Amino acid sequence: MTASIVWQRRRAAAAGVWRQFSANRGGLAGLGLLALIVALAVLAPVLTDEAALDVTNAPGRPLQPPSVEFPLGTDVDGRSVLLLTLWGARVSLLVGFAATALSVLIGTVVGLAAGHFGRWVAAILLRFTDFFLVLPSLVLAIALSAVLPQGVATIILAIGVTAWPTTARLVRAQTLTIESRPYIERARALGAGHAHVVGKHVLPGVLPLVLANTTLVVGNSIITESVLAFLGLGDPNTVSWGSMLQRALGSGAVTGGAWWYLLPPGLAIVVIVLCFTLVGRALEAVVNPRLAGGAAPRGRDTKDRSGAGAPRKTGERS
Repeated sequence: MTASIVWQRRRAAAAGVWRQFSANRGGLAGLGLLALIVALAVLAPVLTDEAALDVTNAPGRPLQPPSVEFPLGTDVDGRSVLLLTLWGARVSLLVGFAATALSVLIGTVVGLAAGHFGRWVAAILLRFTDFFLVLPSLVLAIALSAVLPQGVATIILAIGVTAWPTTARLVRAQTLTIESRPYIERARALGAGHAHVVGKHVLPGVLPLVLANTTLVVGNSIITESVLAFLGLGDPNTVSWGSMLQRALGSGAVTGGAWWYLLPPGLAIVVIVLCFTLVGRALEAVVNPRLAGGAAPRGRDTKDRSGAGAPRKTGERS
């Protein structure tokens, strides 16, 4: 009986979140376009022939302009740019999601530990976090990608272990806010341990904010992956949007006027990052209603900066 009540409340809460999210047209449009891009990337092996990615099986002429046969033209090897863009989405999205998952996991664990335990644990973890915040994450990712063997796993590791400090700071601040509430003190007074407080009270309160931040981190991870691939640090055996731009620049597509080789991967990066940004902003407005321009909290009288309308104390001069 208790479990069914809990699930009913969770379903009602999820329905309320969806109603608030769907009221944001930008977030809804970003989610729909993002779902379409992910579906095309997942169904790429079904919709296209993977063998056409091999330069020995290229069906067209090098740098052929857009036509009926090749809607986005061909690359320097005669491969379809549309085909490369679809398969490049698979690698870029894989790296973006996997690196974000690793980054958010590290940041959440560090932030929870620093906010919950405090004292010397927080001091050590915060100094460790500040070290990564001071050093540019892109420079660290480039250094790791240059040292470790080239591959998709290396790119994921390089981005994941360098992009977590912002999440850690955010989670720590939210943890301190939650643990200052009275029900946490009551739980501790009743004998609740660290695992119960963190697992039952703190983590559920932190997760919505982490989810909203995750959508923004995915966009940054995709941009970082594109930069690393553009610099030649990605996997040479796979196709991604960054590697397409790097190969287009190296083959003289810029000077040769082959705009169809440059625009598709560049626009794909812009569109996918814009989608994640719109979804993330909409989720932030759901998690923090003040961002949506909500009404003033109940129980507080609104007054202008001059203090007009504020109640005067007895004996106060006019």
